[in-house]
Parts: sequence; C-alpha cells; structure tokens
Amino acid sequence: MENSVTQDGIATVLSNQSLDSSSVRPDIVVQVVDLKPVGNRYTFNANDGKMKMKAMLPATLTSEIISGKIQNLGLIRLLDYTVNDIPGKSEEKYMLITKCEAVASALDSEIKAEIKASTGITLKPKQEFVAKSASQIINEQRGNAAPAARMAMTRRVHPLVSLNPYQGSWTIKVRVTNKGVMRTYNNARGEGCVFNVELTDEEGTQIQGTMFNAAARKFYDRFEMGKVYYISRGSLKLANKQFKTVQNDYEMTLNENSEVEEASNEEMFTPEIKFNFVPIDELGTYVNQKDLIDVIGVVQSVSPTMSIRRKNDNEMIPKRDITLADESKKTVVVSLWNDLATGIGQELLDMADNHPVIAIKSLKVGDFQGISLSTISRSNVVINPDSPEAKKLKSWYDAEGKETSMSAIGSGMSSSANNGSRSMYSDRVFLSHITSNPSLGEEKPVFFSTRAYVSFIKPDQTMWYRACKTCNKKVTEAIDSGYWCEGCQKKDQDCSLRYIMALKVSDSTGETWFSAFNDEAEKIIGCTADELNYLKSEEGEVNEFQTKLKEATWSSHLFRIGVSQQEYNSEKRQRITVRGVSPIDFAAETRLLLQDISKNKTSQ
Repeated sequence: MENSVTQDGIATVLSNQSLDSSSVRPDIVVQVVDLKPVGNRYTFNANDGKMKMKAMLPATLTSEIISGKIQNLGLIRLLDYTVNDIPGKSEEKYMLITKCEAVASALDSEIKAEIKASTGITLKPKQEFVAKSASQIINEQRGNAAPAARMAMTRRVHPLVSLNPYQGSWTIKVRVTNKGVMRTYNNARGEGCVFNVELTDEEGTQIQGTMFNAAARKFYDRFEMGKVYYISRGSLKLANKQFKTVQNDYEMTLNENSEVEEASNEEMFTPEIKFNFVPIDELGTYVNQKDLIDVIGVVQSVSPTMSIRRKNDNEMIPKRDITLADESKKTVVVSLWNDLATGIGQELLDMADNHPVIAIKSLKVGDFQGISLSTISRSNVVINPDSPEAKKLKSWYDAEGKETSMSAIGSGMSSSANNGSRSMYSDRVFLSHITSNPSLGEEKPVFFSTRAYVSFIKPDQTMWYRACKTCNKKVTEAIDSGYWCEGCQKKDQDCSLRYIMALKVSDSTGETWFSAFNDEAEKIIGCTADELNYLKSEEGEVNEFQTKLKEATWSSHLFRIGVSQQEYNSEKRQRITVRGVSPIDFAAETRLLLQDISKNKTSQ
C-alpha cells in the first residue's frame, strides 16, 4: 500500500486552489516524474496516474534530492503548496511546493491509470474535507483560538523561499533585520527618494525590500528595526547583483498600495541566522569585491579598543582587531567597528584565553596588509554557535590546531592553488598585457599572475616607514620622546620599520614599476626593513646596503599582482601592487610550457 498515489490527487489540488488561503490543505501523494534541475531548484511533473501537473521544489530540498531521499519515479507527500498560473498561458497551472516528505523510493516505472485501477489503493485526503466545508473548519478554528492568535489565522503565510516573480497574491511574516537610510537621487526621470530594508523570516531566509518615492515616504517610519510585520501586495523581480545585499535570487519592491502590518500581540520569532562560510584560505578571490562573506574561526588574539578618526566627518569611532584561524591553518584579521568593538569585542577579550569559536555574517574583504576582513552595519557575530561547523572546528583546534604553526592568509601566495588565493599559474600574463592596456583596473581592481625579474631598486627612495608595533600603522615622533600612534591612541618608546617600496620589474615583453609592501618586500630583499636600515647606517669599505639591493636584482619571481587606478594631479595612473611573491617552481613552469605548446598545436 505504501507504493500508491492519491486517487485524483491532481484534480484535488486544482479544485482546492480557490479555497481561502488560511485553509488547511489535504495531504496528497504523487509520483515524481522527469525530475531535473533548473538553476538552484528542481522541477518535475506531479503524477497521480490520471493527470500530470508541472511542479517546482524549493532550494531547501536540494539536499534531499542529492542524498537520494527524493528520487525520480519516487513518491512524495505534499504537505504545503500553492498553485499559480504559468505566465502567458492562463489555462496552464504549476504547483510550487514549499513542504513535502518522501514516501517511497523510485518505482520500476511511471504509474498509469490502468495499472492503478486493478489495485484500488488510494490515500484519501483528510476526512474533515469530506464532511465539512473550508469556511466551517476556519470558523471552528477561530472560535477555539485565543484572541491574539485569531488575526494570524486569517491569512496563509508564505515562507520567503517559496516566492517567485510569477506568483499571484502572497503574504509573508518577516522581521526587519536591517534598515537603510532614506536616500535622494536625481536622474533623467527627475528627483526622487528611495530606501531599503532587509527582511528575514522564521527559517532564516532573507530578501531585500526596496521602496521608491511615495512608498518610501509612507513606509519609512513604519518599518522599525527588530519588529515583525505581515507584508503583502508587493512584487518580485530578479535581484540586481550590483546592488543586492542578501543571498537571494529575487528582490522585493513595495509600492504605495502594498500592505505592511505590524504583527503585534502575537508570538514573535527570532530568525535563524543562516551562514554560508568561506574558508580563510579561500578569501583571496573576494578581495575588494562587492560580495559579503561569512566566516567561522577560532579566536587567536584580541586587541585593545582603538579610536580611529573617520575621514568624511572627523568623528572618532571605536575599532578592535581579532585574529581568527581555521582548519586551513591560515589566520586572518577581522576589524570590529562601533558597538561590535565595544560590546562583543570586550566579551571576546575577556574570554580570549579560552579560544572561543565565533561565526560572523556579512563581512567585507579588503586588501589591508594583504587580506583583511571588516564588519559593516549589518554584520552579525555569534560566539560559540551551536552548529556542526563550530563543533568540528573546536574539536580540531583542541586536538591539533593549538599546536599547529599558523600563517596569515595575506602574508603571501604560494605557486599552487591549494591555499585559496588564486594560483600563480592562473591568469598568467606578460607585462605588456598590463602596460598596453592603461584602462585596466578603472572600474575595479583586477588581478593577474606574472613571472618577471626585479631589474632595479632605487637606493635613494623612501623604502620604509615607522610603524606601531601593535597595529602596524604609521607613527609620529612624540614631543618629549618615543612615538605616538594615532590608531592605538598611545605612545611607545620603540617602533618598527615596515617596507613600502617601488621596484622596477622586467620580462621579455617590457618593464614596469611595482609597489611592494612589507611581507612581500621582505621576500624580495631577503631581510627585514630594520635589518636593511642597520646596513645602511653602517660605515666601511664595502657598502653592505648597496650590496644587499644588488643581490635582490635580476632575480626571477612569480608575482601575484593587483592593478588599479589612482588619481595624481588630476590624472589617472595605473598602480600595480604586489599581492604575493613565490620562488620559481621549475617543474610547474615546465608543465605550463607544455600546456601552452599543446594548445598552440591544437589551434593550428
């Protein structure tokens, strides 16, 4: 009996589409036919033996398909679904399934009506739908419910994951997890105003809502951070990747006719935070990109709070740096700003000796000191989260991680691709590719790998700066003695020197100038800036300083570089910055040459 579909199940689905949205729908068992992926979802034909209907499964069920719980020709029980028109084909419908469960694995063949007729086996819908009308059921449920719950029963709430642009009417229940400021604009259509909110439902799914002009003025004061709302009569469209701030294929637009009602006097919910973790050794590809990332790591160290002067308004804002490590044996510095620096940051400082695991959502990846992370206004920090990833990471750290030697992700990039930063053998170009394209890096930084010789290092350039030993930022001489750090807001008697130098590099196609910072410059010169400064100050027959620079020239390296544009005297110029340096791996270089030869033969 378990290998059975509900008799006339599709007809029941179609007849129930006009029921009040709050009605409890009958459970129906159908066969999955022609299961196939479409984007991040799966479509299939729901088959009851007599009729078929197009259907779509949400992305949340992808794992069950991959694991084999839901199979082609298998049976599923529909627990929650909606029926919508197919755009441009008003006579055709499709079913959007928001909740279902596997009943049986794949059958030998597709179920046909004549085959099922001989067995006479059906799984009937819930009995109350036979004996009572939908309105009777709702009235009984409302009568038995507490007053605070009756309002919620008048509508059927859709999970965000089920929404799509082709859907008809829907109602969502969401919490405002981020609210933007009201912005004004002036374009060819005239002046206007706009603001955005980030909305999260109980399952942790997020969507960005946008309101323009009259709708923006109507709803700006109504939406309050942290409150829960029922929203309906909005529209959806594909999200613009350039401006989207959450992980969702769609974005929502509300107009002045949309309905936004605060869910007061009801049981509230705290949205589950959904993370999409990026391992620390894979952060390289996100540097200076618009994508926000989530990270999880073990706290290695926590700095004191620093006060940083903001450039645009000269306001002093608090900042705190924490260093995280993960199983890739790489570390990264995360800068916490504002309330996160003084609140959770202080909590982390107090428990730093215990090396807690923290998960952080919505981080910006920058290139300060190679690769660094920074919180923004909507970042969320969870200490010791109750998740499989956190437990696995903590077990690894307690077993072996605490004794393992770690290296900073920004300290250099190896010639292999296994450290997440791009391989020195990907995006390989000659110097002429960069110098002959002066517009490279105009819109955003671009990254390449190249093999070149250091051909000249100017000995009379300013090769280093005095740096704070805590934060590595530039210090100035104090009035009495010692050095003052504006970042840490403190004075120290000593400082360190850190490289910031220009060097000329050459290959068979040309030459250009690279800018190299401390970690990369140390690999090129072969000593620290303090050591080179000592050699420069020494007197003797042999100038050890000049000798050291000569030893560094005409040596070949693999460089990972970033190309961007900077403005100087109202003129835009290319700036090429060294992101990583590696010695030549001649075996790998030989394999690369053989690949190029093979490609050339194929093209001929």
